[in-house]
Amino acid sequence: MKKIGIPRGLLFYNFYPFMRGFFDYIGIEVILSDKTTKKTLSSGSELVVTETCLPVKIFVGQVLNLIDKGVENIFVPSFQSIAPKIYNCSKIRGLPDLIRNVVKKEFKMIEPTLDKSAKNQGLYEFLLETVKPFGIMDMELIKRASKAGWRMYNNFQVMLKSGMNYEKALTNAIKGKLLIEKDLTEYPISIALVSHCYNIYDERASMKVIDKLNKMGVKVYTAFQLTDEQLQEGVASLGQNVYWANETEMTGCAGYYLKDNKIDGLITITAFGCGPDSLMIERITRKSKQFKKPLLNLTIDEHTGEAGFITRLEAFVDMLYRKKRSQNIVENNFAPTSNVMEFV
Repeated sequence: MKKIGIPRGLLFYNFYPFMRGFFDYIGIEVILSDKTTKKTLSSGSELVVTETCLPVKIFVGQVLNLIDKGVENIFVPSFQSIAPKIYNCSKIRGLPDLIRNVVKKEFKMIEPTLDKSAKNQGLYEFLLETVKPFGIMDMELIKRASKAGWRMYNNFQVMLKSGMNYEKALTNAIKGKLLIEKDLTEYPISIALVSHCYNIYDERASMKVIDKLNKMGVKVYTAFQLTDEQLQEGVASLGQNVYWANETEMTGCAGYYLKDNKIDGLITITAFGCGPDSLMIERITRKSKQFKKPLLNLTIDEHTGEAGFITRLEAFVDMLYRKKRSQNIVENNFAPTSNVMEFV
């Protein structure tokens, strides 16, 4: 059976449900790299310059993990542009060239290009480039497989937006299930977690931040519970024009939740050295002051210690609890006289 390896890194967390449905339909077995570990990170970091961002270091380590597993064909796509004049960062755009130059072990790289700002480099051309090395060039088959990919992707998105956690939504989607699950737990504090999917859902990079916040009594909201329309609304509320491909995950998410009264504060997670994110964080920080919403900016790299990470989360959450208690005291002090007298 034909096989292809997919590294768990970068835009994997966005495109994998679609590509899994596509490959399953077309008859190509998918082999995933293992989840990120300290070894994954250290092996990737050894091959690139220090200034390289954490997500790219992780991706390089994931490629090495697949090679060590004996996988011959490894999927390393170049996502240039996802819409006309909407571009990815240079490292994502040049990912195949980076891997080719730093990984010297033997393997075959499957490197299709998606560039919707150019002619004849749309989705079908991208998918044809992906399966052509396997001898598949039937465009009708590719189009049918694409529909299967969208079905799996859409089911995954519905479950994720309902509040289901990433792993469970992905598992259900792969099994062809569509389940709606609501978290009925009552949380005293609600926080918007603003970051890219590869920083949130890679458990080594984020240090399981969502689980940590839940244990502190915090309900976590992300960009992945929002519709495209809500994200665009968020971008507009910050006075931005979308240029970067993943900008809605940052400015769109922050802009929408800054206006949401149920959100008590925002936490951003960015990788050290990320140029596009540094620009977006600056705008988010200024707008958070206008909306009077507390904001915690966290920067991660391979040296980030979990103890310090937890300490900053705890301090921020404690501040939100104190802020909420003081608001409740003020509200009670200004309650109608009849209600006050009932407590006398």
